[in-house]
Amino acid sequence: MENSSYPLYFNLTMFVKIGNYRYLAFVLCFLLYTVIISANLIIIVVISREKTLHEPMYIFILCLSINSLYGSAGFFIRFLRDLLSDTHLISRPACFTQIYVIYTYASYEFIILGIMAYDRYVAVCQPLHYHNKITPKVVSKLIAFAWIYPGFSISACVYLSFRLPLCGNKIPKVFCANWTVVKLSCVTTVINNLVGMFVIVTTIFLPLGFVLYTYARIFHLCRNRSSEFKAKVIQSCLPHIITFFNYSVTVFCDVALSRIDLEELNPFLAVTLSLEFVVIPPILNPLVYGLKLPEIRKLMLRMLSCSKHDKQTKP
Repeated sequence: MENSSYPLYFNLTMFVKIGNYRYLAFVLCFLLYTVIISANLIIIVVISREKTLHEPMYIFILCLSINSLYGSAGFFIRFLRDLLSDTHLISRPACFTQIYVIYTYASYEFIILGIMAYDRYVAVCQPLHYHNKITPKVVSKLIAFAWIYPGFSISACVYLSFRLPLCGNKIPKVFCANWTVVKLSCVTTVINNLVGMFVIVTTIFLPLGFVLYTYARIFHLCRNRSSEFKAKVIQSCLPHIITFFNYSVTVFCDVALSRIDLEELNPFLAVTLSLEFVVIPPILNPLVYGLKLPEIRKLMLRMLSCSKHDKQTKP
């Protein structure tokens, strides 16, 4: 096989569509990335420092914030650099590394949201058994599974894609994606498709189905309960529902976009839609949990007020 079948660089062609707006886009995206880092770090610091928040639900929220920093770093660092560059070539190792980071971020997000749904299900439907079922040991095992399984499954997908001989090097996106690389293959991709479908089912559709099942049980239980009970359940579950719905929509958009020709879409619409699942969840998650959960909101305000007071008392 000729070396040209394994290109050393990939060309991210969607950057050409941005044109003269790239400097404005850089400023806006840099500010957005700064907000993402700050908001998620606040959630991490608040939960880590406050012992009263060392409970399963808040530990899972902490994991979401860590994952947001991980996924956004895998995208924004390279993206901001490419916005200011005249060429938009990404090396083969860097491209597959970005694929691995972004896809493990996406898989981990769905699995941890599924685990959070189980936590809410036990808390609402089996409150007397909550502390027996959701123990620190169980939480540790669930988080370990959420990290380890995507790591191995996405590694298999990336390895299979890495071995494919390719008949081109143009990727019609602003970041590397597995399916766009697979579509460049000169040979059959049956194995890639089967493994990819298995990973999608186990990391997206199974958690999706499980979340829908748990909330169906929760809503069924609430039907015959008091208004006060329903209000408590809504206050506890609403942030998770918003986060899950938002992430499901953004992932669906990305999957749908990977199956159509982006060159035929309006360039700004194509870029915006392709960025949704790596931009919106990392900034929305800390805002939802920070504003909706009173425990986190109170501690955030207390930290900010203490910081302001310390500045005022300094000579």
